[in-house]
Amino acid sequence: MKNAKRLLVMKGSKVAVFDLARSKPTDAELMELLLGTTGNLRAPVVVRGSTVLVGFNADVYEDELG
Repeated sequence: MKNAKRLLVMKGSKVAVFDLARSKPTDAELMELLLGTTGNLRAPVVVRGSTVLVGFNADVYEDELG
């Protein structure tokens, strides 16, 4: 996350996009976004360049990964 410029968090059909180049969430906010209800890291996690994808949404994956 240190070098990430964009963070996309997907929970079902909901997609939250964060521009980390402009503002970075606090560690507590990141933990809330990245951890699932069991306290484990949400899956899948994909890092592509400076973009981090957390969770799964087929449309977003198609747009971001081609």
